[in-house]
Amino acid sequence: MASEELVTLERLQAARKVVQQNPLFVRTPMLCHMQEHFRSMINPSTDVYLKLENTQITGSFKSRGVVNQFANIPDDVRSGEKMIVTCSAGNYGKSFSCMTKQLGLKALVVMPETAPVNRKQIIESNGATVELTPTSNIQATVERHVKDGMHLLHSYDDVHLIAGHGSLGLEILEDVPGPDIVLVCCGGGGVLSGVAAAIRLSGHTACKIYGVEPEGAPTMYESFKAGNAVAIPTVKSIAAGLAPPSAGKLTYKHCKSFVDNIILVTDEEIIKATSALYHAGFVVEPSGAAAFAALLARKIPDDITQKKVVVVLTGGNVTPQELCNLIKD
Repeated sequence: MASEELVTLERLQAARKVVQQNPLFVRTPMLCHMQEHFRSMINPSTDVYLKLENTQITGSFKSRGVVNQFANIPDDVRSGEKMIVTCSAGNYGKSFSCMTKQLGLKALVVMPETAPVNRKQIIESNGATVELTPTSNIQATVERHVKDGMHLLHSYDDVHLIAGHGSLGLEILEDVPGPDIVLVCCGGGGVLSGVAAAIRLSGHTACKIYGVEPEGAPTMYESFKAGNAVAIPTVKSIAAGLAPPSAGKLTYKHCKSFVDNIILVTDEEIIKATSALYHAGFVVEPSGAAAFAALLARKIPDDITQKKVVVVLTGGNVTPQELCNLIKD
């Protein structure tokens, strides 16, 4: 498949089989009628469903895309002749390093100097090498390693990764036939692309699909306004996993084709959502709670009365100390 092409339903279905066969993946729960648990915050006439990707083995949805990426690496990479390089602030790097450990491959993860120490330690514990660099220098560092002969696996702008994430969309349709609204967090746009493609290509044209980004890192939002993938010089958010410096060209094309719009939420709204989920018994990191924040903050531009609203909680890789720092009451 050429890199500029959109995924097809057949490719999504094939990727799903690959993902299902890997021990790094589990089918995560879909909790139904969750408005009852947030009665003071959500209109009880809205039927809310929570997809718990925070319960994946690696703590986030990232393993879906990573598994399919590695199933499609070139022979010289699979044989160990070429080393693999990627960049990540945490969750992708964790799943990536789990796969390199599973396959016995050498790999390098370029991380921003601001990445939490525990994220770096987890990746290194799986046998991958970590190189820290200023955020502004990440792209140049990765490009240098690729020029020196390493094989790049992109953390979000990759068609095999998007196809793997499509498995999440196919599960949503099995768990909640005919959803009215689906909310998905958006950073680089990989999981949003895959979920939206799976829903649309399965024939659900009436379902409204929204990506949710932090106001401080609106790369896909600004890309929609510009009509092409854009970079933002300075991004900052409590949801670090949703703050890449640019939208992917491939993910933008998928989102523009399959996603209705992008919703922006504030850091304060993300923290409130993370807190509300925690007090309801769910450990979700800020990046994983952004879609739920859009629901709680009433940011959905549609009437959601008597509608089935699916919210994807994308990750739970947060330490007790980090949660304590966020949740004050």
